Amino acid sequence: MHTLKLFFLFLGDVIALYAALFITLLLRYGAGFYQQFVDAHATPFTIIFVIWLVIFYIAGLYDLRRLRNNIEFLKILATAIAASALIAMLLFYLVPVFGITPKTNLLIFFVVFAVIEIGWRRSFNRLAGTGDAPNRILFVTDGALANEIEQAIGENPQLGYAIVAKINAEEAGADPSRIESTALATRANLVVVPRHLKRNSALAATLYRLFGQGTVVTDLATFYELILRKIPLADLEETWFLENIESVARFYDPLKRALELILAIAMGIIFLPFAAVFAIIIKLTSPGPVIYQQKRVGLHGRTFMLYKFRSMRNDAEKNGPQWAAGFADPRITPFGKFLRLTHLDEFSQLWNIIRGDVSFVGPRPERPEIVEVLKKQIPYYEVRLLVKPGASGWAGLNHRADQSLDDVRQKLQYDIYYLKNRSLILDCAIILKTVKSIFVNPK
Repeated sequence: MHTLKLFFLFLGDVIALYAALFITLLLRYGAGFYQQFVDAHATPFTIIFVIWLVIFYIAGLYDLRRLRNNIEFLKILATAIAASALIAMLLFYLVPVFGITPKTNLLIFFVVFAVIEIGWRRSFNRLAGTGDAPNRILFVTDGALANEIEQAIGENPQLGYAIVAKINAEEAGADPSRIESTALATRANLVVVPRHLKRNSALAATLYRLFGQGTVVTDLATFYELILRKIPLADLEETWFLENIESVARFYDPLKRALELILAIAMGIIFLPFAAVFAIIIKLTSPGPVIYQQKRVGLHGRTFMLYKFRSMRNDAEKNGPQWAAGFADPRITPFGKFLRLTHLDEFSQLWNIIRGDVSFVGPRPERPEIVEVLKKQIPYYEVRLLVKPGASGWAGLNHRADQSLDDVRQKLQYDIYYLKNRSLILDCAIILKTVKSIFVNPK
């Protein structure tokens, strides 16, 4: 359902782009509009459209959770269209290979597309969130996780799910027939159960009968992952990791390392002049070293030295290791605030990437002292050490910086999601969203 909606949304955007172009050319050239399209406008505008669609993705316009007809969505859509328009103008006037510099055509196109796109998007948002949900859920659970999912579903009707009944897990285990009768009475076509209940032979037989009648049966961890894009710690067992985090590393990780090495070297060469400027400013505005070195824990628990441009006072940890308190932390220097706001303090980690200590994408590298404490307090925390840490990561994009143990638990659920689903597509998505966080909503 998610994939179909996203495809339909993407297709609508493509149609809106080309429809706006055809209307523009028709207004400008009348009956000769199609020849103008073929001769001069097809290739350059197609290139521009690809860039626009990437910008829309970065802006979050293909995230179903954000597609609501409110002021926030309109601001995001307007900002994305404005940014796309600016990039289009720069490319047409700075890239001579396009062969055209369409001033009037661009202006007309921007206006026409804005009208079509806003109308299309508002219609899609309205239709996606109305009507009967195609997925009717019967929840078999002990409450806590179901409540979190229920809240997410209630806030996002466009996802296409509705909870029609809930049964306590203990009661379902004692009387499996309740699941079948409730599913039939409520016309539920999706049953969600905790993993441990599948080992109940009587309940498994009931679920199998429902499955044979066309009802989808899934476990709580899988459905939680689908809706919230993280893995619930409360419903995990050791066997889950053996079943779900296994062969990805053998195929993807070597390819990822080769691509990262090439990209890190290229970015390092480009960034070198800026690094020299930053070094001078840091040295002139705050006593202490330019590069801050700190021991962190990496792949399989091995420690390494992480390199970052120093953004705090030199005596920031005279009282021992501690979590940063955001931009209000008094230990951050004035120039350090700029570096953190723009994430430029992270660019010195290119050396760590070249060395192989860190990846562009992965769980946040933590300090050894903190890791030892968290391994004792949070179940499965050490699992995040099965991949290299990253300069950016899924957890950092979806949850705030660590300020408490609850923050660590929440981010661990996102880290485990990344471990299970890591791929070139997910890594590219995280990098694009990181770019967005730098320019749109820096933390």
